[in-house]
Amino acid sequence: MMTLIIIALTVAVSLLAWQSPKLMDRLIFYPPAIQRGQVERFVTHGLLHADGMHLFFNMFTLFSFGQVVERFFASRVSAVGYLLFYAVAIVVAILPSFVKHKNDHRYSSLGASGAVSAVVFSYVLMNPWATLLVFFVPVPAIVFAGLYVGYSVWADGHGRGNVNHAAHLVGGVFGMLATIVIEPNIIPHFFNALMHPRFLNFG
Repeated sequence: MMTLIIIALTVAVSLLAWQSPKLMDRLIFYPPAIQRGQVERFVTHGLLHADGMHLFFNMFTLFSFGQVVERFFASRVSAVGYLLFYAVAIVVAILPSFVKHKNDHRYSSLGASGAVSAVVFSYVLMNPWATLLVFFVPVPAIVFAGLYVGYSVWADGHGRGNVNHAAHLVGGVFGMLATIVIEPNIIPHFFNALMHPRFLNFG
């Protein structure tokens, strides 16, 4: 249920912001404004997206993997714990960008990619051989994770495109660490699953 609520809220805020540049400017991640006290931007930028494709890709990915991760957190903490996990992931993922660009008046960022990455990488710990559809091509989750990390590190170092690759990478690391803190037994499960592709999902 929380996954669907997050998706609905993100879609609603993104649609409203596309119709209102003033709202977009007020919610987007903008370091100088944060230094003036608008700290809520650490979270609100995760409800905004640049366009329909950006929004669809993030929300489709969240829908695909979020419900499994939500059940995991709900069974060990609570559904609210899952919501907190998602919100903290948004903040943690953007922190390196804030440190790097805190005095840059030309820098801004938006999107839920950091939190979505946290969800995906949490899922990878539970079922590393699950099949992910990447641009409609089936890829094992663990292979996707390795390629994703490698590309994010390379692309961030080369300033590739207008994508915050650092947020993706940091969000993914946070997702794994938070999952391990909640359930340390996920570590032996992960390695057992790696060695035995037919190993059952972590329940």
